[in-house]
Amino acid sequence: MSSFGFKRKTIGLRKLFGIRARLALLALILVTPLMLERARSLEEARNKQIALAYSEFSRIAQQSADSEREAISSVETVLKSAAHIQASKKNSDPSCDTLSASLPVSLPWIRNLAIVSSEGRIKCATLDTLIGLDLSDRDYFRRARQAHDLIFSDFLLSKYDNEPVVMAAYPVAAVNPESDLFIVASVNLGWMSTVMNDLSDRRGIMAFLLDSAGTVMAAPTDLARLVGHPLNSVPALAAAATRAINPDQPSGMFSFPAPDGAKLTLSFSRIPGAQSRMVLIVDEARVAAGINRDIRNAYYQLALVCLIVLLGALIAAETLIIRPIRKLVAVARRVGEGEWSVRASDSPLPAEFAPLARAFDRMAGQLSERERELIASNDRLTVMASIDMLSGLANRRGFQSRLDFEWAKAAQSNGELSLLMIDVDYFKLFNDTYGHPEGDACLSRIGETLSQIALATSGFAARYGGEEFCLLIPNTDASHALEIGEMVRETVLNLDILHATSAYQAVTVSVGVASLRPNTALNPNDLLEAADASLYIAKRQGRNRVAEHGLAQAGENGGAVALAG
Repeated sequence: MSSFGFKRKTIGLRKLFGIRARLALLALILVTPLMLERARSLEEARNKQIALAYSEFSRIAQQSADSEREAISSVETVLKSAAHIQASKKNSDPSCDTLSASLPVSLPWIRNLAIVSSEGRIKCATLDTLIGLDLSDRDYFRRARQAHDLIFSDFLLSKYDNEPVVMAAYPVAAVNPESDLFIVASVNLGWMSTVMNDLSDRRGIMAFLLDSAGTVMAAPTDLARLVGHPLNSVPALAAAATRAINPDQPSGMFSFPAPDGAKLTLSFSRIPGAQSRMVLIVDEARVAAGINRDIRNAYYQLALVCLIVLLGALIAAETLIIRPIRKLVAVARRVGEGEWSVRASDSPLPAEFAPLARAFDRMAGQLSERERELIASNDRLTVMASIDMLSGLANRRGFQSRLDFEWAKAAQSNGELSLLMIDVDYFKLFNDTYGHPEGDACLSRIGETLSQIALATSGFAARYGGEEFCLLIPNTDASHALEIGEMVRETVLNLDILHATSAYQAVTVSVGVASLRPNTALNPNDLLEAADASLYIAKRQGRNRVAEHGLAQAGENGGAVALAG
């Protein structure tokens, strides 16, 4: 009986540890370490994504703060320019006829400009209906009258149309002590809110621009209801708002609990040139909500994979588990190597792996889209960094890049390359006589002229620095380059820009021309030095000239480059 009982127990154990059970156990042994490692990597990914979210939000908030700072700086520039124009007048009457010209159309955040008397009455303005308004009761005006410096107000409702504004006042006395006039600008708070709209669709993020009293001056669209109200009117933010507007702290960051127990982090920084502050409040629980949901979904997917593995081990481990996993690993490796077009769903996989394949494809698509966005952003930044904003031409950095490119291209095709260095004659005297705004306008017109000539001659025009321009012309020999230089000189002269202190009674340019055929013994600096030397010759000969500076090409065995006047 005992022997029979032992045999029955042995048969039961064999059934319990049959092939299916052994495969399932093997699968569990193989999958369990992977599951644990995957869980650990998911938690690490969660922490990295939260940190990335904070970094992204901080970057966008910093961009918003920079935009507000640029707006404040542009308002200051406009006010001071208008004050200098008023101070330059021989009499103290308001310079109303030039007031509109002081307001660039490219600054939509400045609603209007006005000249105000010391008694607070608007004498003239870019908006006629403002004339006669009394600003003497405004605190910012009194402070500007006492401080003799630029003053920005807190949140105000306009006396003209009751719209939210910030006012800026600058006394002309800061330029001319004998003047008792003030230049006043109205800043559009609605425009300031638009630059913060990148934060409006960010879960768990609140952003505000506060004045010195804690009143909300600007906010994204979803928080626009708070504009004009003190931030401490929100019970959950009252204590934090009071701390954020402490005048003794220009910037800072601290955490505080929300009424529901969630952790909130507040960072603030003062906008230079004004008393306003950019405030960013981050609710970590809401920021991480989407990430946590993704992690739970990932765990669900991993559980599903585990179930599929176990079932597949009972049916056919090699066919239903090992091969699909190998295919997914191969796709992941190719994606990791930069093949963004590869998709897991393109490979034949069991139906149980389809959700994981679709999730992986979405991730690969998002990574590909993010890379394209980064490339596009870098391209835009590269273009912006290579453009001179005054003339619209390439700046020195953009010119150097184009010179290197054309040099390599000419060296490869054995073509000639010509360079014209163009300098505005007596430009310092022009600035001293007519002022820097007219000087900027003069440079802008010359830039437009050179752009047209560059288009007509297949060349590349750039502003090299100050009043100096350059024109790079590929596939052009010295004689043709001299003709183009003469064209530049005559075209600028024919602009008929008055220059009373010039010997020619008009704005003229001197042009230095250099041409060469690039080879291994020369470099782009040789062409620059030759053109610069030509320009020096043109100026020494009396200006309003075109001069050439020859280059003796180095021989095949190398040698020094000779410069001959």
